[in-house]
Amino acid sequence: MTADSPSGPVVILTAMPDEASAVRASLAEPIEQIDSGTRTYERGLFRGHDVVVAVSRCGKVAAASMTADAIVRFSPSAVLFTGVAGGIGPEVAVGDVVVADRLIQHDLDPRPLWPRHVVPLLEVSEFPTCERWTAALSAAAEAFATSDGSKSHTGLVVSGDQFIHDREHAGAILDALPAALCVEMEGAAAAQVAYEYAVPFALVRSISDRADADAPSTFLDSLGSFAASHSLAILEMAFDMMAVGADR
Repeated sequence: MTADSPSGPVVILTAMPDEASAVRASLAEPIEQIDSGTRTYERGLFRGHDVVVAVSRCGKVAAASMTADAIVRFSPSAVLFTGVAGGIGPEVAVGDVVVADRLIQHDLDPRPLWPRHVVPLLEVSEFPTCERWTAALSAAAEAFATSDGSKSHTGLVVSGDQFIHDREHAGAILDALPAALCVEMEGAAAAQVAYEYAVPFALVRSISDRADADAPSTFLDSLGSFAASHSLAILEMAFDMMAVGADR
């Protein structure tokens, strides 16, 4: 019996196959494949933990539907989202790592019925991440960044159904949400679903681009060069830290 089994596996989600490839390759046998609609889950051991790995595809609806299906299907102890993002914070550079302590949908605007960014009827705009997993991911990201020569950041991550590739657009998001470190397309939606099901959620992203005119090419270069390896290295350290904490 693994450390996570009594309360369910840890679900690890990415938006794109390239982001999940290294984690999938690191799963210990036996690996169980579970099909659900047009998506496939892979369940196995990762650093001695029972995990389920899957690719949600891009965008908030895709991430939300996958998160909900995974929660109902596996009753996980936590949901983790990883992959790449565009840096918009002034101190965030390509190659850096960002760990979310909260997430907001930057493109959600139900005014005048509700305030900007507030999810109608839920009355929440910010979705906080799990303190234990966020602490482990932040420590792992800091250790990784130190060895890699990059920087780690922990704070606000914002999500929307747009690939941001214009500094004016990125600046407008930052004007509305000045604390935002990076922008991506899935995290806040997955976090909302986890929040509604009372399942711990955490997110870590490697910065692939600066959400500017060079973003499309820089994003693709980063996706091929370090997205999977960064996610794997940080998750390995974080899972090891969680195991040590569980033994205390």
